[in-house]
Amino acid sequence: MATNAIDQTRRMLSLVTYLRERPGAHVQDVARAFGITEDELISDLDVLPMCGTSFRGGDLLDIDTDGDRIWWHNPDDVAEPLRLAADEATALLVAARAVATLPGLRESDRQALLRATAKLETAAGEVGAASSRLSVTFESEGGVFADVDRAISERRRLWLRYYSPARDELTEREVDPIRLFAVGHTYMEAWCRSSEDRRTFRLDRVAEIRLLDEPSAPPELELRDLSEGLVQPAAEDPEVVIEVGPGGRWVAEYYPHDSAEELADGGLRITLRTPDPASLRRLALRLGGEGRIVAPPELAQSAQQAARAALAAYDGPA
Repeated sequence: MATNAIDQTRRMLSLVTYLRERPGAHVQDVARAFGITEDELISDLDVLPMCGTSFRGGDLLDIDTDGDRIWWHNPDDVAEPLRLAADEATALLVAARAVATLPGLRESDRQALLRATAKLETAAGEVGAASSRLSVTFESEGGVFADVDRAISERRRLWLRYYSPARDELTEREVDPIRLFAVGHTYMEAWCRSSEDRRTFRLDRVAEIRLLDEPSAPPELELRDLSEGLVQPAAEDPEVVIEVGPGGRWVAEYYPHDSAEELADGGLRITLRTPDPASLRRLALRLGGEGRIVAPPELAQSAQQAARAALAAYDGPA
């Protein structure tokens, strides 16, 4: 079952208490107790050592595992009552008020957050009063995130107007959301009812979103392993060859590729695979004089036509 961000946060908070009371707990037993897979538990354990009792990085949770048992080496160090510095209290209060305004947040979660904020304001005293003069406004992606998170939680279908960079157009579709994840950008993995296939949507490309009353019912799918990145080309995907100048060497850092041969001018000849070669036309336009598609010939010709069309647009009437 897909887990939304709020549910995962609740689980990890409970996990801290659970592990404190069970030193050396077995991975298998903990996963069973929380109703998750061992891989999901290990993923949570990878995040917990980055959490602690100070925004400055002090008193982080020293938790690790050997794959069989879980060890928490400093439970007593983080058991003392939390004392926030003035800047920490201000940052926490501003963030809490901002999150409470997010559209799509469940009302029970909103009320719990507001109660916690009120308690923190009382404890912070004058600092709490000063923080009320600060505010944060989320960009549109925050609202999209909240709607997707709510749709996953309530198992509801979504309607999207989505910008497809490969086709350079806005498309409308209904999707059954599966999960949210972040790999550089924030994405939604969903079952697209238009294509009847699994699709990935970048949240900052969602132009409009609506929650539908129709229930979400994606088929049972094995979640993709994203540890190697979002784009993981298959051996059967079409091969594309791109030559870039010295200013385009960054392509080899951002795109998984089979090979990158040095060129005499300091550039690279990059061979990569992609299920959608047409999506690389925009890369060619972005590179400008620092790159060109060499093969396949039909893609190279398409990129050249797109470049000529872009140049012609500048020659048109102002």
